[in-house]
Amino acid sequence: MAKPDLDSRAHIEAFVDRFYARLLADPQLAPIFLDVAQIDLAVHLPHIKDYWCKLLLGERGYNRHTMDIHRRLHRLRPLQPEDFQRWLALFTATVDAHYSGERASRAKQLATTIAANMQQGLG
Repeated sequence: MAKPDLDSRAHIEAFVDRFYARLLADPQLAPIFLDVAQIDLAVHLPHIKDYWCKLLLGERGYNRHTMDIHRRLHRLRPLQPEDFQRWLALFTATVDAHYSGERASRAKQLATTIAANMQQGLG
């Protein structure tokens, strides 16, 4: 059976849920999200879903400044290169396990750029 592409809000929302399930089970990254950032999933996940729908579908629902959010986190607990590498590895593995196609490939390219830019911007 062919894997779906990240070409609809429903697919992107399912992807984000799968990705965060992996992320929040990860011994390296879970403490950053849960203990340091203390994210409220009910608030955070809709923002992340809107963010990826903006990037992949051109939707306009996301208007936050991600660097400012991550700068505050970085002041609380400096984010290391291995944190970005692990985030990207989990992101890519989640895409590859469940999705394929043009937008799935684009999501992985965007995530690579985002991780690099975020790491550089916080460095």
